[in-house]
Amino acid sequence: MLLLFHLKLAIMSQNYSLHFFLKKPRNYVSGPKAIYMRISVAGFTPKEASAGRTCEPKNWISSANRAKGNSESAKTLNAYLDAIDLKVEQAHTYLKKMGADISSESIMDKYLGKEEKPRYLMEIFADHNRKMEAMIGKGFEANTLKGYKSSVTHLEGYLALDYKKADIDIRKIDHAFILGYEFYLATAKSIGGISVAKYMKHFRKIINLCLAHRWIVVNPFAFYKNKAKPKEREFLSKTELDVIEKKEFGVKRIEQVRDIFVFCCYTGLSYADVKKLQRSEISKGDDGQLWIFTNRKKNANAARIPLMAFPKSLMEKYQDHSDCALKGVVLPVLSNQKMNSYLKEIADRCDITKVLTFHIARHTFATTVTLNNDVPIESVSKMMGHKDIRTTQHYAKVLDMKVSRDMIELERKLMEA
Repeated sequence: MLLLFHLKLAIMSQNYSLHFFLKKPRNYVSGPKAIYMRISVAGFTPKEASAGRTCEPKNWISSANRAKGNSESAKTLNAYLDAIDLKVEQAHTYLKKMGADISSESIMDKYLGKEEKPRYLMEIFADHNRKMEAMIGKGFEANTLKGYKSSVTHLEGYLALDYKKADIDIRKIDHAFILGYEFYLATAKSIGGISVAKYMKHFRKIINLCLAHRWIVVNPFAFYKNKAKPKEREFLSKTELDVIEKKEFGVKRIEQVRDIFVFCCYTGLSYADVKKLQRSEISKGDDGQLWIFTNRKKNANAARIPLMAFPKSLMEKYQDHSDCALKGVVLPVLSNQKMNSYLKEIADRCDITKVLTFHIARHTFATTVTLNNDVPIESVSKMMGHKDIRTTQHYAKVLDMKVSRDMIELERKLMEA
């Protein structure tokens, strides 16, 4: 019943009534009175405003909301009131068409030309970034904010170059603005397709925010589609991984970085995840074996990873390390900058031309270590903390060796048949 009541109220609030009446001024004795208009919408307080005309009470028909008689003055007054009636109807129609809230006040404001305070793109973006900065460590990472700050810089550059202004009313952002910004990123800034897609994603988020707040009602991204193709994820082959594992470096710090990198190759952990990995997150599973029970720092998704013998031995190698004992962490992970610097040296000394990063370690786990050894994609997805198996499927596309083995197996079955 309550739902039905609200539904009826919503339907009723779409309609309005306009009433003209004479309003007696203070200390009125005689003479013409001011004509006022009153707009009423069910569920809202009526709004009144002067119609800008007067009329003698004896020449006014209250039931008709008009002046009586066929005199020229009466006809002129009634034509003026008809024009107001039409303008109010047009205001009401516009609000309905735009999907705006319809109330006595909104119709009156539209009729009087009281537009909403304009909102500007860069102001909204700056406010978004301030709120994101306050949420660092509570769902957002500093690197994510860094990307959004870069987006602000690029949008400022685009506005200055193409629009000769520092900001723009969000209601003026259209499909042409979207395409122009994409073109600016690709040409004036020489940014690659994947990075352009990232900045367009940031921009779309701000537009969606404006839509959610009903600051705009038309989505300028409605017909936009980014055509950038994702790069194939780079990973180490079994041979390359073996070379890194067995290489003697003779420098303790480089060996330490190598061990942490290899640990990630066999667990699928990212740099941020292995850096925060606590000893308390290693425990026995239902099978009696040691597992990593953690949550990804990037998105808080659960990751459940059985510890194989080799990464387990690396973990035990550093159990007495001073940093591990002091902080309760599994491995002594250095800063991202230092780790990547040492990884470059490791690649050089192992004659590996690929740029070693912790992303490569995670990709190596997904491909060379698991999928290429027939671990079901559902299990890989769970270990990597992917919410959507389609994310894991990107890795499966690049495994030529597995395709080759599968086809050999198919040929064998066909021959037997």
